[in-house]
Amino acid sequence: MARHITSVLARLYLALILVFLYLPIVIMMTMAFNTSPLYEFPFEFNLIWFKALISNERLLLSSLNSLMIALANTLVATVLGTMAALGLNRYEFRARPLLELLLLPPITIPWLIIGVSMLIFFYWTGIGRGLHSILLGHVALSLPYVIIVVGTRLKTYGPTLEEAAATLGAKPSQAFWRVTFPVLAPSIMAAALFAFAVSFDQFVISYFLAPPGVSTLPVEIYTSIRKGFTPEINAISTLIILVSMGIMLVVARYYRFGGER
Repeated sequence: MARHITSVLARLYLALILVFLYLPIVIMMTMAFNTSPLYEFPFEFNLIWFKALISNERLLLSSLNSLMIALANTLVATVLGTMAALGLNRYEFRARPLLELLLLPPITIPWLIIGVSMLIFFYWTGIGRGLHSILLGHVALSLPYVIIVVGTRLKTYGPTLEEAAATLGAKPSQAFWRVTFPVLAPSIMAAALFAFAVSFDQFVISYFLAPPGVSTLPVEIYTSIRKGFTPEINAISTLIILVSMGIMLVVARYYRFGGER
């Protein structure tokens, strides 16, 4: 009896957490299809805000900027982070514990402090503000996530398979691409998704490093809300959620949990 009550309470607790997490998102997506711009009832289904979004050049341009920066950041951070994780895992050197420890501060330090420090540093070095500096800032923030995710998988994967491939005549490059990379592929994909999410959702770094007249989607949404909320934000947020959830379902379908494909 006590076990049954505990199971019911645990399920109820989990259900409340899911409701707390997803109910605001569901309401926002629902109101993207409502005729009223003030969330008034009764609900009247209409695509008026999606049509208005098409003519909102600032919102579309900022979305394009965010997408381009996020894709570039994902590529650069995933490649560099995977290489760094391989180096930290395979090579013994005196400074390795220190380097592994230094991966944590960029994750734990508030992004506000990091944004201010990057703004000062980029001005001091002459890099300045712009999409290129935003990309550099996003890569710096994404690298620790990639290194930690890929490095965690490397710690559970020994060199046995590569050594077996070498005894069968495989060159180091062949052993990596045919043995190591397929094993690391789920972790690399997860790290790439982390890097994309960190970049696309990043507000503080983009806000500090964006030049006048250029903004990313989080910055543009923040600016629009300060001027007056528009349901066009609901519309583009709904599109982003649907696309991101679709990508996640494809990845989850293609890669099984536990790192097996």
